[in-house]
Amino acid sequence: MSRIDELKGLMTGLEEDLVKFYDKGNKAAGTRARKQLQDLKKLSQEIRIEIQEKKNNG
Repeated sequence: MSRIDELKGLMTGLEEDLVKFYDKGNKAAGTRARKQLQDLKKLSQEIRIEIQEKKNNG
């Protein structure tokens, strides 16, 4: 399941950057986290569409 691996990879990177931003005040990590959140949103939407198509087509 490559989609699961994609989600896990995004979440791992996001977690690291969020810790750096919130705990250490690293502004660049905040920028990276925002991009990763946008990528997560995009991937989530793609997965939702795939699930809906699979559900409707049997």
